[in-house]
Amino acid sequence: MATDMRRAPHLRNAVGVPVLMRRVLYALVPALLGYIWFFGFGIVFNMAVAIIAAVGTEAFCLRLQRRPVAVFLGDYSAVVTGVLLAFSLPPLTPWWITALGSAFAIGFAKHAYGGVGNNLFNPAMAGYVALLVSFPDQLTNWLPPRMGDIDYEGIGFLANLRFTAIGALPDNLTLDALTRATPLALMQTELGDMRMVAEIRDSSLYGDFGGRGWEWIGNFVALGGLWLLFRGVIRWHIPAGVIGGLLVPAATFYLIDSASYPSPGFHLFSGGAMLCAFFIATDPVSATTTERGRLIYGAGIGVLIYVIRTWGSFPDGVAFAVLLMNMAVPLIDRYTRPVAYGLREPPS
Repeated sequence: MATDMRRAPHLRNAVGVPVLMRRVLYALVPALLGYIWFFGFGIVFNMAVAIIAAVGTEAFCLRLQRRPVAVFLGDYSAVVTGVLLAFSLPPLTPWWITALGSAFAIGFAKHAYGGVGNNLFNPAMAGYVALLVSFPDQLTNWLPPRMGDIDYEGIGFLANLRFTAIGALPDNLTLDALTRATPLALMQTELGDMRMVAEIRDSSLYGDFGGRGWEWIGNFVALGGLWLLFRGVIRWHIPAGVIGGLLVPAATFYLIDSASYPSPGFHLFSGGAMLCAFFIATDPVSATTTERGRLIYGAGIGVLIYVIRTWGSFPDGVAFAVLLMNMAVPLIDRYTRPVAYGLREPPS
């Protein structure tokens, strides 16, 4: 009688890293489709460049370290990094800027610390911040949403591809005429000019709660995040911490002075807050590992997002908030370790 003989180990995890990373990518599909509908195909070009650069840099670094390339490329972690970076970049980002950010994310923020499982900082946010401080003008090329200005005609597929590839627009278009400030940037600028929130929200860039178009993308991100929670890919602590840490100060200041401080819904559904809560802050490597620590870590990110948006120089503080709390992870883990049964305090 024939028997099925297999090599050890005979007990295996039902779900591995590649499966988890693929689920993360699947969960982002609704948000991707919403992004394309409201802002065009620029994110598709950014995503293609970012993924190619991320995978290429990963393979190069693995070869330098004489580690098996196929094994580590097959975990899809580099692909996820490229996708998250693409979601953070404007649709009209030149390809070489996207490639530089993706290569920095993998080469410096990931492999400089030892590769998979060893990075201190979230690679996608590290790459985005590197681009933001190096090319601030190019990272403001945001298009208004499809349902924004009534007389606005969006840039077409081929025109967007041409600009991404060679930086050229059709003869009848200029960047100044084509691009607009984001809802967060406009709110920050106008509040600095002593205008009231109600006046600012009369702009066609704003919807029911947050930025027009952005609030729908935020809803799609939340749907994908809830699916990840349902499948057990992420836990609820960090998303709850980020959302709570953002909403509590936003609600407090809004109740104190609603003319000078936008509503909590505006902060939650404008910019990258929802993407941060479910997909960025939940990075299992750069986040905390204890349950109490995850709540503290997430809440710290949410509070920092609000502080940077309200009193900082950057309209959206997601990337800086995540990187700052990444630095605090070892300290948070140290003081939130659970006490073993029979011990009065955590071991030193």
